[in-house]
Amino acid sequence: MDWFQVVVLALVQGLTEFLPISSSAHLILPSQVLGWPDQGLAFDVAVHVGTLLAVMLYFQRDLRLMITAWFASVFKGKHSSDSRLAWAVIIATIPAAVAGLVLNDFIEANLRSALVIAISTLIFGVLLWWADSSARKERDESNINVRDAIVIGLSQALALIPGTSRSGITMTAALMLGLTRQAAARFSFLLSIPLILAAGLLKGLELYQVGSESQISHTLVGGAIAFLAALACIHFFLKLLDRIGMLPFVIYRLLLGAILLYLVL
Repeated sequence: MDWFQVVVLALVQGLTEFLPISSSAHLILPSQVLGWPDQGLAFDVAVHVGTLLAVMLYFQRDLRLMITAWFASVFKGKHSSDSRLAWAVIIATIPAAVAGLVLNDFIEANLRSALVIAISTLIFGVLLWWADSSARKERDESNINVRDAIVIGLSQALALIPGTSRSGITMTAALMLGLTRQAAARFSFLLSIPLILAAGLLKGLELYQVGSESQISHTLVGGAIAFLAALACIHFFLKLLDRIGMLPFVIYRLLLGAILLYLVL
């Protein structure tokens, strides 16, 4: 990769990881459509670490309260809204983790194409619009129960399909369950932490086993750019969400899907 490609791909990872427009789609597209070289394992690990540090830093207070409350619920039997939220994140993570272990090889071999991305971008974009326009949007994340966590967790497993958007499908499910936009987004962001951590660890293990020819400067700069972009993205998305809603992201997805279909067909 040259430096322009490094900056673009790091920005794409940092911005799209948390927006409902699919980070995997945008990272696949440069090689599928523009013919860019694969960014390599080391770069993948670096940008994943960057986005992970960003979301953990932004929600550091919430994470501290949730972890403390979770231990209190396990060892002292003391339950609170923070412990219930922590349990909800754990429960909602399980379906995607299991599906990833079982289906990852099949998805890598069969679904990482521009056509699949185009179709899923369109379908799940329309679904996001429907959820945002018709849902009650009355509950916050502290009211998420076990059933809600399971439903959101099962929906998150669909994000293994490139173009779906992990944040998009979890927000869609949360909105359908009656959560407010802010609650849906915050829970989606919290839910990203264990999965980004797991993905980073798996890619790190693979990197250790096979090695990489990526330049150290590329990986360090890419990770730093992804961190800053993700931090800014989370902040401004939550700040503007109630004002703009999901419609701008739906329109973007429909335009992107239509362009991809035109290029493919």
